[in-house]
Amino acid sequence: MATRPPASLPKLSRRARVLLIIAAVLVLLLLLGARLLDTYVDWLWYGEVGARDVFSTILLTRVALFFATGVLVGGLLAVSLWLAYRTRPVFVPVSSTEDPLARYRSLIAARTKLFGVGIPVVTGLIAGASGQGSWEVVQMWLNGTEFGRTDPVFGKDASFFTFDLPFYGWLLGWVFVALVISFFGAVVTHYLFGGIRLAGRGGQISAPAKVHLLVLIGVFVLFKALEYFFDRYELLLSGRNDLFTGAAYTDLHAAMPANLILLCISVLCAIAFFAGAFLRNIQLPAISLVLLLLSGLILGVAWPAVLEQFSVRPNANEKEAESIEHNMAATKFAYQLDTQNVEIRDDYTGNTNASPEEIRADSGTIPNIRLLDPNVLSSTFTQRVGRENFYGFPEKLDVDRYTVDGKEQAYIVAAKEINTNGLAENQQTWINRHLVYTHGNGFVAAPANTIDRALEDANSDGGYPLARTSDTQNPKGSGIEVKEPRIYYGELATDYAIVGGTRGQAPGEYDTATDRSYLYEGKGGVPIDNLFNRLVFAAQYGERNILFSDQISDGAKIMYNRDPRERVEKVAPWLTVDGDPYPAVIDGRIQWIVDGYTTLNNYPYSQRTSLGGATEDSLTGVARQQDNRINYIRNSVKATVDAFDGTVTLYEVDKNDPVLKTWMETFPGLVKPSSEITPELRAHFRYPEDIFKVQRELLTKYHVNNAQEFYSTQTFWNVPQDPTQEGGLDPNSDTANQPPYYIYAQAPGQDEPTFQITSALTPLARQYLAAWVTVSSEPDDYGKMTVLKLPTGGGQQLEGPVQVQNAFQSNPKFTQDRTLLGNQSVDIIYGNLLTLPVAGGFLYVEPVYIQQRNAQSYPQLARVLVSFGGRIGVASTLNEALDEVFGEGTGEAATGPADQGGTDGGDTGDQEQPNPGDDQAVPPPNGDSGGTEVDQVVDEIQAALQKLKDAQQSGDFAAQGEALQELDAAAQRYEELTGSGN
Repeated sequence: MATRPPASLPKLSRRARVLLIIAAVLVLLLLLGARLLDTYVDWLWYGEVGARDVFSTILLTRVALFFATGVLVGGLLAVSLWLAYRTRPVFVPVSSTEDPLARYRSLIAARTKLFGVGIPVVTGLIAGASGQGSWEVVQMWLNGTEFGRTDPVFGKDASFFTFDLPFYGWLLGWVFVALVISFFGAVVTHYLFGGIRLAGRGGQISAPAKVHLLVLIGVFVLFKALEYFFDRYELLLSGRNDLFTGAAYTDLHAAMPANLILLCISVLCAIAFFAGAFLRNIQLPAISLVLLLLSGLILGVAWPAVLEQFSVRPNANEKEAESIEHNMAATKFAYQLDTQNVEIRDDYTGNTNASPEEIRADSGTIPNIRLLDPNVLSSTFTQRVGRENFYGFPEKLDVDRYTVDGKEQAYIVAAKEINTNGLAENQQTWINRHLVYTHGNGFVAAPANTIDRALEDANSDGGYPLARTSDTQNPKGSGIEVKEPRIYYGELATDYAIVGGTRGQAPGEYDTATDRSYLYEGKGGVPIDNLFNRLVFAAQYGERNILFSDQISDGAKIMYNRDPRERVEKVAPWLTVDGDPYPAVIDGRIQWIVDGYTTLNNYPYSQRTSLGGATEDSLTGVARQQDNRINYIRNSVKATVDAFDGTVTLYEVDKNDPVLKTWMETFPGLVKPSSEITPELRAHFRYPEDIFKVQRELLTKYHVNNAQEFYSTQTFWNVPQDPTQEGGLDPNSDTANQPPYYIYAQAPGQDEPTFQITSALTPLARQYLAAWVTVSSEPDDYGKMTVLKLPTGGGQQLEGPVQVQNAFQSNPKFTQDRTLLGNQSVDIIYGNLLTLPVAGGFLYVEPVYIQQRNAQSYPQLARVLVSFGGRIGVASTLNEALDEVFGEGTGEAATGPADQGGTDGGDTGDQEQPNPGDDQAVPPPNGDSGGTEVDQVVDEIQAALQKLKDAQQSGDFAAQGEALQELDAAAQRYEELTGSGN
């Protein structure tokens, strides 16, 4: 029984068609309007920073990919639908007069162009919107540069795996998407028009439908064979073995041969499908499909699993040795942990018995000990040098080095930025927030080793940074001359600002030197003095005041995207930007220095790690990295952002990085050669924190030199948890890692103090010290990593950060001071615990701050804790603490006089208290020998101290508690017998 001809559908009137077109245009504008607005705003911004080539290259690549993927998916679907419709049966059998498909057939037959063109176009638009996001993959393939290093299995240059293979995988993925969508489109069309029938036993399929579908499946299987070919190379990035990344024994001896066999089977199956299409017989294709599925399960799944279970795992240390060697070599290169960049020294003894003379001889490290914690003192800077309420500082300050009065040393530095969130309620108008309070003013610096007590009460135990500001009123106030101290671009500038204009018409920007009459005349910002741009930005920010305000006059500009990290990320979106930009004074101007990384996740055999996880620690006030998987990283770019006009400049600092060369080919002229870096700028480069954290994490494993040692994991290290944070003394807590610290010190082997970033490392699942790592930031040996590997034999173990913090907390004198300093209205804040190599051993120094619990309070230094070889010093100054550890006069001799050595002599009159590890006996009162009972109590105190020391070294918390109780009881009896409060 044949179907009746489709009933003619009523035609739309001209008015209805016009209304539909208008509605479609309005919907399109609503969907694309915001995107077009953002694109125009970005175009203006890229013009401001002189990077329109970046904008146009990315835009054109995205547009090309949009049409390429759209045409591939939509075009193949259109062809498939056309073939299915053209080869439909002339007469469509129906099961009954109430055939539910008849209505749809009639609708489609009456609107063949609408459905035949509309469905592929919509599908192509969706595919294009998804495909255009892969512009980086395509550009890296087009401009890829060779590494000059080959993989150990195929002998191909690493660029094939990093630049070519991702593109081939991306292209194959879209081919599969297009074929699958076309197949389902063909199935639906054939079904609707009778080419496929489900009625009857087993259903029926017409000959044209068989040919059409079998050809599509055959093409899919043919491309699947191509995928098996490329899958062999992907095995070099396998994660089969949890211990390392790369092709394991099973991958090399089972998965790789299986892929070759499956490739051949796939080609044969594809031929079978094409033959079935030619013969119009589905039996042969059906058999080949079953063969393909079974072979995939047996060869691709079962065979590797059996080999892994019964051959590899029982002999894994031998079977995986070669793969581990490949992984170690690739990882050390990819993370710059090879012998060219890392020196591991095992000749550092870890001496714990340094004499006072040896300490006095240290003229490089101890005089430069950093007492100021940049992660604690932001509010102190705000209250003491911030002046007006609308100035502020980032949550985390920065550390850099400067030469002032002929002496180079470390400084805590910060830019005094505008902080409109600090405006009082009566200042919170739109004009004030965006036209008046537009910029910060000043560069603040405080010597990192100096505490100022001269301005405090004579009886105060507290100390403050000796912070000074270079601004428009006093350009040399901090000892560092700043010619242009105004800051329009910074970490706190999260909102837009409208600057400049015509004098007398613009409200005038607040400026400490010109009393609210300053008008910006720099080159930063986008013109907003024309009606069109005002309309655009009014729509962009949803603010009608931008459109109607008479305060925006001729010459006015709008500044946006003012955060230094954001500006660098937009100019170079292929870079991963470090989370902690820092301000530096270069040639009299404040420049934000931003570190940029080139990263990959497909370097063959290199260990994959989580960028977010490796850089996560207890540090606050920095931008966190996304949790991306990487296995290659280089600090190849240094960027500067001018704080006054927002100029972004990128400099090449690693000429040997193929990834950077690839992007320099993509965006010619964007990155300046290293020859254009001025000596003054280079002198302020710091080895960045995030790459150091990644390298530190990998170094805990990849300091070993052979596969057997790597497989056993017995000599692996750990990054210690931060003991100064809550829960940091509990080894079972989830306290974050201790962050690395910038110090100005003289490391072993150095002739003079240098600026460096350092970290302590502990053994796996242990708390004692295993190694100390440092990376130089000096121009002559920038990036050179030195590892002091401590001896493991002889039973000598040096206390690690957690153990030292435990010792500080249980020290009787500090326990007493903690009780006196801390109460319900005062918080105790533990500063960074520095680990410093001194006199063959390690000196630990920790500043302790106190802060009143009220809105206007800020931290002040209250105590300095020092530990060396188990001996502990607790005092209000570093000199006194050193004297307690090494003997009277050591601190003064090592650090110099108070006005030079960094600590004012504000003595609190505290008497020396016995410390765990002191080898000296507790002195009897007033020099008297004491009676027998007093001597007995002294012996009990000594025994309790020794017990406490042993418990701290072993990490036995229960024993520490018992020892403290015994110590307190003995000390109380001593006071009762002698009448002394010491």
